[in-house]
Amino acid sequence: MIPDDVTLTETGLAPVRAGRVLLIACGALAHEILALKAANGWDHLDLQCLPAKLHLWPDRIIPAVEAAVAENRGSYETIFVVYADCGTGGLLFEKCKELGVEMVEGPHCYSFFEGNAVFAERSETEFTAFYLTDFLVRQFDAFVWKPMGLDRHPELRDMYFGNYTKLVYQAQVNDPALDAKAEDCARRLGLAYERRFTGYGDLAVALGQVAQTARR
Repeated sequence: MIPDDVTLTETGLAPVRAGRVLLIACGALAHEILALKAANGWDHLDLQCLPAKLHLWPDRIIPAVEAAVAENRGSYETIFVVYADCGTGGLLFEKCKELGVEMVEGPHCYSFFEGNAVFAERSETEFTAFYLTDFLVRQFDAFVWKPMGLDRHPELRDMYFGNYTKLVYQAQVNDPALDAKAEDCARRLGLAYERRFTGYGDLAVALGQVAQTARR
């Protein structure tokens, strides 16, 4: 059973201690990773999620990942880190190299959900877009509205978002309720709305490679 989004934000998800490979991931990716595991029968992959709120303080991601690797190294054949760079300025990549573990490629989840190559090409012209994923649509208040103080000072909206032109909702699943909520997020930010169905993008590719390698 997947914990609710508040739990994934504040606490994360403990591993069930089954399988040969441990995925250490952001809590914001729990739904997607568990869906891919179930759809592909990847029972040999176990999942631990760190609190999604670490994204509010990217410097805390690195020690949290390091601690999780150290705690679990003796219990699994392989550990794979399911974080992109996520605002760490390349330091998470360097830490993973130091620890001898691999991590998913990409600057952030918006990139790997859309496909890193596609996102890089789009970013040349789409630099005034603000992106949301399924998780961030559901947790918009917790990750955008409240941390930016817009719940207390709505007049700050144009200061923060005045240079953006549109909100792009990268949908991982087809859910009319999420579509409506994402459109409302765009309205609240005063931005045009665009929905793109990305599915799981390069996340599915990366995890597929990990799963296949582990079966050999």
